[in-house]
Amino acid sequence: MANKQSIISENLREEIAKELGVYEQVKKDGGWQNVPSKTCGNIVTKAIEIANRKV
Repeated sequence: MANKQSIISENLREEIAKELGVYEQVKKDGGWQNVPSKTCGNIVTKAIEIANRKV
């Protein structure tokens, strides 16, 4: 599979995951592949809120 470029930085993604309480699960599972799509959507929503605050 081709390596995809992330739109948000890994640091921001981890920060938001910690805030939402899912980062420990990501670490335990060894990556983001087992994160439910609803949680991913919540991470994206939070990233958009942060970006809007900076504009």
